[in-house]
Amino acid sequence: MEAVNRWGGSFELHGESAVEDERSRNLDYDPAALLHHSQEIDETRQSWLLGPPKEAKKKKYIDLGCIVCSRKVFKWTVWSLIIAFVVIALPTIIVKTLPKHHAPAPPPDNYTVALHKALMFFNAQKSGRLPKNNSVSWRGDSGLNDGSDVQQLKGGLVGGYYDGGDNVKFHFPMSFAMTMLSWSVIEYSHKYKAINEYDHVRELIKWGTDYLLLTFNTSAKVPNQIYCQVGGNPINTTTPCDLYCWERPEDMDYPRPTQICTAGPDLAGEMAAALASASIVFRDDWAYHQKLIKGATAAYNFARDGGKRTTYSRGKPDIEPYYNSTGYYDEYMWSAAWMYYATGNISYISLATNPGISQNAKAFNGKIDLSVLSWDNKLPAAQLLLTRLRIFLNPGYPYEDMLKMYQNTTGLNMCSYLRKYNVFNWTQGGMIELNHGKPQPLQYVVNTAFLASLYVDYMNATGVPGFVCGPNYISSSTLREFAVSQIEYVLGKNPMKTSYLVGYGSKYPRHVNHRGASIPHDGKKYSCTGGWKWRDSPNANPNNIIGAMVAGPDKFDKFSDVRRNYNFTEPTMAGNAGLVAALISLTSSGGYGIDKNTIFTAIPPLYPMNPPPPPPWKP
Repeated sequence: MEAVNRWGGSFELHGESAVEDERSRNLDYDPAALLHHSQEIDETRQSWLLGPPKEAKKKKYIDLGCIVCSRKVFKWTVWSLIIAFVVIALPTIIVKTLPKHHAPAPPPDNYTVALHKALMFFNAQKSGRLPKNNSVSWRGDSGLNDGSDVQQLKGGLVGGYYDGGDNVKFHFPMSFAMTMLSWSVIEYSHKYKAINEYDHVRELIKWGTDYLLLTFNTSAKVPNQIYCQVGGNPINTTTPCDLYCWERPEDMDYPRPTQICTAGPDLAGEMAAALASASIVFRDDWAYHQKLIKGATAAYNFARDGGKRTTYSRGKPDIEPYYNSTGYYDEYMWSAAWMYYATGNISYISLATNPGISQNAKAFNGKIDLSVLSWDNKLPAAQLLLTRLRIFLNPGYPYEDMLKMYQNTTGLNMCSYLRKYNVFNWTQGGMIELNHGKPQPLQYVVNTAFLASLYVDYMNATGVPGFVCGPNYISSSTLREFAVSQIEYVLGKNPMKTSYLVGYGSKYPRHVNHRGASIPHDGKKYSCTGGWKWRDSPNANPNNIIGAMVAGPDKFDKFSDVRRNYNFTEPTMAGNAGLVAALISLTSSGGYGIDKNTIFTAIPPLYPMNPPPPPPWKP
């Protein structure tokens, strides 16, 4: 049957529609049937609205008001909800409400334990008015009149650090120590944070840099002089002084002359490096960061243009016997690299890669002593620092040739540290003799361990598995093993079975050559010569100078724990800074690896790949 829809189309009626149509047609002729059919439709429609019959409702269905559902379905639903609550929700609620117990952190590794102690040494060496939280109970305020012998020094030279067991403030190694600490923070800040020493090490750096800023006129474009030392006197003197007297710093009652240097690119260069590297550490403190940059720039200008070009120690009997500088071109490279990283000014990188500078620094002459980092020789560290630039940024022309040569030389330096090549002698106990068997070897050992460990981290950060030594390929793990072996030697794996870090392990030096540690903190003041009885006493120090790394053993691995023998038992600022740097590089706390990017923060993002070549170096 065909029907017409409302839009004018037609369609066939099928199935129930057709039957219904036929039934309707028949009813048209039977009124009684029509009435019955109408009632039947009404009851059917009502049944859909009212639900099943009452009897069925009671047995099979449940009326929930707006919904009528099967009783069986309802039961399953309710029980499912109860089970879900018991199995899922209830345990979750219990767990959420119980007090949280975190799994205990893994114990710190040996390097972290040693590092905590090594940093305490710097607290024991502080001069000036000490902070309340200095944590070394037997130390107090000292050197409050330092610099008072110089009329133009209004605020004096209060603060800084004593160098070692005496009470002299040597600014050259002090500056180097601050640079090394800053470098270690720049590369491994995440590790310092992981062991809760980040704020502490920054405070130690600031204690040093605050003092260095007092030692020259930071407002002058080119200062005319630098105060280069406080205290000390010529060797073998009988005049009361820091070297002749044996007194606690708190009791000093003898003259402490201020040494003035009108020349000294080495000292000024190292000061610039210290202030510039620290400025990177303190980038989060913009005012102090800028203050450090200003001071670093003034010091660097003095190094380049201030006074005669001669070493700061030359002709100075109060300095030369102790921290005699053998040159200053290594400091030119070293400070220029740090100034570049701190400021992004390409004039500094142009100087650091100037062929005249490297030639005068003897950067490529192959002399093995130049591969040994110390307070006097920054060359291997400067080359590694500049190698970092090539590895991670690869600036290209006009720096590429020199940077490539620096990287090649750095690789050769690393080769020279490996025992298989016999470049340096080694003790039978396994210590490399970087200073050819002379006394006080450990400061050189820890510095070199730091350079080797850091170079490995540079390789790992760039996915390089090793380097080449002549015909041999050396894996990075081999170089790391060298660094580990030397630090383990310092910490006790040596023929003497003693730790050379005071306070670490069960056996360590008890007669450290240190005035403050060797004199009782008993409220009594001992005179210049009255303190000799403590210097010469066979008894152990009444105060342990925790964290001091002593000078170390001789070339036969023998160690004499005798206070008067400073070649064995005296610690130094420079030595301890190298140890801290090596330890933080090796610890697993905070994870392995370096911070690749922070050091480059000041370098412009659009790096000038093709600036004009640097002018020739004028000696």
